[in-house]
Amino acid sequence: MPELQLFAREPKKITVSDGVTNNSVVASLAPESGAVKNCIYAPNGSLFAYALADGVHVVDPDTCKETLRLDEPNVLEIGFSPLGSFIITWEIPKKDPASGNFKPNLKVFNSKTGEHVQSFVQKSQTGWNLQYTFDEKYCARMVKDEIQFFESDVLTKVWAKLRVENCADFSVSPGKNYSVAVFVPEKKGLPAKVQIYHVPNFNQAVAQKTFFKAEEVGLKWNALGTSLLVLAQTASDATGRSYYGETTLYLLGITGAFDSRITLDKEGPIHDVAWSPNSREFAVVYGYMPSKTTFFDARGNEIHTLAECSRNTIRFSPHGRLVLLGGFGNIQGAVDILDRQSKFAKVATLHAANASHVAWSPDSQYVLTATTAPRLRVDNGFRIWHVKGELMYAHDFPELFAADWRPLPSSEFPSGHTISECPEAHESAKTAKEGAKAPVAAKPAGAYRPPHARGQPERAARGSLAASPAPSSGPNVRGAGGRVIPGAAPKKEDKNGAATVTVDDKKIRALLKKLRAIEDLKAKQTSGEKLEDTQVQKISTEPSVREELKKYGWDGVSK
Repeated sequence: MPELQLFAREPKKITVSDGVTNNSVVASLAPESGAVKNCIYAPNGSLFAYALADGVHVVDPDTCKETLRLDEPNVLEIGFSPLGSFIITWEIPKKDPASGNFKPNLKVFNSKTGEHVQSFVQKSQTGWNLQYTFDEKYCARMVKDEIQFFESDVLTKVWAKLRVENCADFSVSPGKNYSVAVFVPEKKGLPAKVQIYHVPNFNQAVAQKTFFKAEEVGLKWNALGTSLLVLAQTASDATGRSYYGETTLYLLGITGAFDSRITLDKEGPIHDVAWSPNSREFAVVYGYMPSKTTFFDARGNEIHTLAECSRNTIRFSPHGRLVLLGGFGNIQGAVDILDRQSKFAKVATLHAANASHVAWSPDSQYVLTATTAPRLRVDNGFRIWHVKGELMYAHDFPELFAADWRPLPSSEFPSGHTISECPEAHESAKTAKEGAKAPVAAKPAGAYRPPHARGQPERAARGSLAASPAPSSGPNVRGAGGRVIPGAAPKKEDKNGAATVTVDDKKIRALLKKLRAIEDLKAKQTSGEKLEDTQVQKISTEPSVREELKKYGWDGVSK
């Protein structure tokens, strides 16, 4: 069996390591200067690429020796075709000063020879990459009102076009039958719709579903490409009950034999949806917390429902036997491992506090959890857990942007259908356990005390005659003087001793708020996170914001 491998990307270094309990470092890929902008494995694990200031480097994951270097210094996004034959790059679009037109910023290269295949103008970072068929014979990209298909080695001319007015998203099937799903959002009272076509027979859709309450969708094919889940979402909830909008789920088959809305028996958002690798069933996590998790067959019939608990993430293991059900984000990292073959019996529970990423190992025996920036700037690092719940390896970083497994075919790990014995943990796991903070018991809340009475003896707080009245204003009273603006001139006090908020103070506050937002966007961009076009434009306004701050007397030392 091949060795498991994973990478960890820091701001200025990438570490590639083999194994779990030994976790030996294969290579440390670090530029002489500048940051690591992005990195990614090919979907089949055959190559690994990373973007630096001097260009894109491609290495063989087995040896970590460089096989190719592309002289493309401004790359922010990297992608591969399914078999790793082509490498695709994206950079921020820029206009040609002479013509005023945008320069091509999406480029396709042969990953072995480095030969430039073709370039396109791709303004949006969302959905920037080409989509390929499973065998790389064809690829597709979306332009205004149409999906263009190309023969993958001949990108200079369009092979076929699917005209769909107002199309907003599409997804090429991973199956052996070439199919494509297209989404058109609601417009002027007309319902949204998802249509499935066989490629290149675009005269008539083989399946279609229309529905309302859909401003955007997630299109999720099963591994065989025979069924499609459509997770429809609105930006806001008309009932006002949810901050995140309304979500609904639909199921379509590529033959047109069935399409239906998946009925869920608890109110609230749909948190996550996942197909089993066997393509015969899927799971949905839904409802207000504590949420419900229900499993359905490929026709949308209910199979099994788990007991309610606070979870919002579900992942099937690569071999399909085990199911990971976790609570992340504002839910404190409890992760259940369930055995599908034993009527969803619980195998173990992990506690991965503050994790922002979770992934199964290709052999279905381990789970990787990671806490990464910019979502969290503290406690960054990754953990590797055995499916029986034991911590195997721990690695902390001052700042970690990404960590993930090298993709490998599950067929190369026949033992993945079983649950292996837990090996001896690495020394780092033992240290992490010893250093873990024990949960602190919550103190009794007690009776409510108004702010002016807090910190006083209980008798005084209850209104004792001995209690002295608190001042209602003054420079030492919290909330009385407002917030101090770093770098700004001290506020002048009026005759009564109260600070006066000037017009300049308000403008400085507004400008500092803009500057903090720009810094956050720059951090996201550095970490490889996708930005909207408006966000990229906002970053370019930083010099003018700083210049305006200086006019108001801001010293530029702190924000």
